[in-house]
Amino acid sequence: MAVSFCGRIASTQRNLLKIPKRHGYIVLLPEIGEESSEKNPLLKDDNLPEFNTITIEKCIAAIGKQTVEFEEKMKSLENVETKRDLDIFKDWLDPIEDTYLPLETTWGIAKTLYFGNQSLMPTKCYMGIHERATRAVASKYGSAPLFKACKEALDNKNIKLTHLQRRVLIKYVLEGTLNGLQLQDKEFDKYTGDLSYILSKNKEYKAKYESSTGAYSMTVHNKDVVRDFPEDFLRSIATDPKRPFLGPWKITLKPYILKPFMEHCPDRELRAAIWDADVTRCSIYQERSVQASVTLEELRGRRIEQAQRLGYKHYAEMSMETKMAGNLENLHNTLETLRNTALPVQEQEIASLTEFANERGFNDRLRVWDVAYWSRKQRRSMYNYDENEWRSYFPLPTVLSGLFEHIETLFNVKIVESKKADIWHKDVRFFDVFDLNGSSATPIANFYLDPYARGTEKYRKEQDSGWMSTIKSKSKVGDSTPLIALIFNFPPPVGDKPSLLSFKDVQVLFQKFGHALQHLLTTVEYSDIAGLSFVEWDAVFICDFFMENWLYEPFVLRSISEHYETKQPLPVETMEGIRKMRSHFAGYKLCKELYLSHMDLELHSSETFWVPMMKRLWPQYFALPLEKRDVHVCSFEAIWSGNWAAAYFSKVWSEMIAADLYTAFQEIEIDDKLRQKEMGARFRDTFLSLGGSYPAAEVFRKFRGRDPSPQALLDNLGLTSRAMKEAKKMQLGDR
Repeated sequence: MAVSFCGRIASTQRNLLKIPKRHGYIVLLPEIGEESSEKNPLLKDDNLPEFNTITIEKCIAAIGKQTVEFEEKMKSLENVETKRDLDIFKDWLDPIEDTYLPLETTWGIAKTLYFGNQSLMPTKCYMGIHERATRAVASKYGSAPLFKACKEALDNKNIKLTHLQRRVLIKYVLEGTLNGLQLQDKEFDKYTGDLSYILSKNKEYKAKYESSTGAYSMTVHNKDVVRDFPEDFLRSIATDPKRPFLGPWKITLKPYILKPFMEHCPDRELRAAIWDADVTRCSIYQERSVQASVTLEELRGRRIEQAQRLGYKHYAEMSMETKMAGNLENLHNTLETLRNTALPVQEQEIASLTEFANERGFNDRLRVWDVAYWSRKQRRSMYNYDENEWRSYFPLPTVLSGLFEHIETLFNVKIVESKKADIWHKDVRFFDVFDLNGSSATPIANFYLDPYARGTEKYRKEQDSGWMSTIKSKSKVGDSTPLIALIFNFPPPVGDKPSLLSFKDVQVLFQKFGHALQHLLTTVEYSDIAGLSFVEWDAVFICDFFMENWLYEPFVLRSISEHYETKQPLPVETMEGIRKMRSHFAGYKLCKELYLSHMDLELHSSETFWVPMMKRLWPQYFALPLEKRDVHVCSFEAIWSGNWAAAYFSKVWSEMIAADLYTAFQEIEIDDKLRQKEMGARFRDTFLSLGGSYPAAEVFRKFRGRDPSPQALLDNLGLTSRAMKEAKKMQLGDR
């Protein structure tokens, strides 16, 4: 992914950065036996992971050996800094990459097991491996001698560098700069003090957030409350998952429970209670031990100081160094353009929803905790949306077959299942990716697919979650081809009945395959800038949203669907419902993301206390008033303990860019297969191929021939046409 200054790594030595322990786990390294003398003891002779025999102990032993080797390699290379006629790639960067790749593979294997089989890789064990690897890799970008050498090589006009080499050096210099390596001794010590302090506050906040989240639960005994709940959701909240309809049912604040509960619960008082528990997490309404208002103020204050030491006005300005948006003025103007269209539509959406609810016996004004419930009912009424009925038309084998066919048509690559790889569970499948542009019978990349939910065995966060775990990156130095794992929580097959996907599941599948293709189809041969490496944070989800856009095309829907029993095609009215449903409550949803994005940027560019800031910004984005007990800033976990400080806008930006890219395909007639193929080839040659070897704005211009516009996103979501209709109504009313 992009270079990262969020959560920069603290240092006690100028030449080797040390990262403080963030979870308090002590990793005891077992003795590394003779079997670990190979470059990577977790790989078979064919260079694929030996998942059949991998254990926690083997992972810990391998990561221990490889991290020590990597750190020793960095130290030994730093000792040759005075060597004359130093070749920055041959003498430094190539050996670093060659030593790093086995470590990356072990780290990726551990992460895959963490997401895919927690009985094989529990959270505590994975976090130990993750932090040990993170600490070792920090030395790549925390080495002052390497930073100096890269900077000198970049500035030296006598050194002949390829474009890719220059881009690698730019990455090292930018990372080093954001790690404070250009600062003088005392200033450097202060800067690393900032980083250490920020990490400690991240950890402090995370502990408070997890405690506050874990402390709350509600038990539901009344069957009437859960009568409309989907079966797979009932199974996830039932005290006995084998008897999901009997109850009782336990409701918590975990995202994959909270969101569907708010959508399906008919009891308004219960919705209000859960909503209140959600938005008061870590606030003054909670016990003192989990209150986080002071912690987050200390955190944002020190982040701003940290940026100022590097010469930036504030942290939000520093954030722009690693963003496609480029600068805050451009970003704010773009977000404001989106808001100006989305807000009037949201006002109409709330009025329409109020009318809909009133017609069905609701006799109060809508409150925030009513929106998810009534909008789901309205969506079902307007588009004849029956989730269970729609599921019957999306059996996973059919969806995958249609997806693979679409990828082949667009990008001229073929995905073929193979039985040669070890797997960590019988449900896991393995695939080769072949380039149809070439004549080689050797796959250019591979991936694992682990599709089904397995209770607590698999990691889960959101209601509709999928994960991509990188195991190998493309590298000429390490003779390495891309290898990833895609892990989902789709309903498992039952008997002869295949896994039936909800439309949300299908969306997640397409998104994650878009993400995966950028890693699998890269042609860049330096792992530091291949695939998703060194792609700006706000560009890293572009291919996700680009692939999802195809789901609203009737010809794609036809190719990925058929009734699992009757084999009948998806009804035309259902396809039309899917297309129209995309715009349902789009104004409200977009405004919510824009509000959180604006709040995040202002928190990291202003010293104003967050409470008045929240009260000022809320009415600019929402038609419903801010509730008195709503203190959601305290539980804005993504920016306080996650990596998204001053970067929360990234998904909206990626979605906007993806919509603009997709319009290039919409401008071509559907039956013009030749031009569609040509456009697909151009997309592959730019966004899927170039990785971080060019800035994302330049890659966009290579594809589109101009700078991006927010208009395509507004059109895609149906907001432009609805805003125009609303404006005409108002004009007629004025007359």
